[in-house]
Amino acid sequence: MSRYTYLKEQVFEANMEIPKENLAIVTFGNVSGIDRQEGVVAIKPSGVPYNRLKVEDIVIVDLDNVVIEGSMRPSSDTRTHTLLYKNFPSIGGVCHTHSTYAVAWAQAQKPIPNLGTTHADHLVQAVPVTEVMTDEAILRDYELETGYQILETFTRNALSPEEVEMVLVACHGPFTWGKDPAKAIYNSVVLEEIAKMAFLTLQINASAETIKQTLIDKHYFRKHGKDAYYGQGC
Repeated sequence: MSRYTYLKEQVFEANMEIPKENLAIVTFGNVSGIDRQEGVVAIKPSGVPYNRLKVEDIVIVDLDNVVIEGSMRPSSDTRTHTLLYKNFPSIGGVCHTHSTYAVAWAQAQKPIPNLGTTHADHLVQAVPVTEVMTDEAILRDYELETGYQILETFTRNALSPEEVEMVLVACHGPFTWGKDPAKAIYNSVVLEEIAKMAFLTLQINASAETIKQTLIDKHYFRKHGKDAYYGQGC
C-alpha cells in the first residue's frame, strides 16, 4: 500500500464531487491536496474521465512538480496548484473547475458583486477576478503564470487567502481552496451558486446594488470568527 493512500483517498473523493455537482464536463477540472509534513501534493491525473478515475490513479508530486508516485502525468494545472501551496501556507486543498456561471463571469472579466446574504455568508467582498494574462506570460509557462496572476490579484487588492478562498482567472475560470480538498470543492460549489445568483439578479434588475455593510457583516461573522454562532461548532 502507498504511504500516501490517505491523501490519495481524500483527493479522489473531492475530485468525484466535480461531476456529481455539475462543475465540469468530460475530463475538465481537478482537485489537489497537500501533506505539508511530507512536502507532497496529490492531484488528479491529466485527461482521465471521472467515470474511469480510481484512487490509485491519483498522482503524487513534490512542490517542485516532480512526480514522486504514479504512472500517469499529473494534471496540466499542477504548476498552478503547487505555486498556490507555496505562497498560501494555510491552505490544504485546491480546486479548479469549469463551472458554467463562474466561467461566464471570468470570461466577462468581471468580479462577482456581493448582492445578497448567500454571498455574504462566505466572504465580505466581491469575488475577485485577475487581470488578463499578457502575451509574454502566456508564452512563458502558462500554468505557472496562472498562479502568478492569482497571487498578484491578492497582493494588489490586499486580500487574505484565509478570508477569500476563491478567485476568477480572467478568460479562464475559477480556482478555490480551503483547509483540505473537501473544503476546496465545497467552495467551488458555493462559488458556482453565487455566480448564478448574481447573474440572475442582474438580469432581473441591472441596477441591483451591493447589499448594505451591516447585513454583510451579520451574515459573514455569524459563521466566521471568534463570535460565530451558526452551526454546531467543533
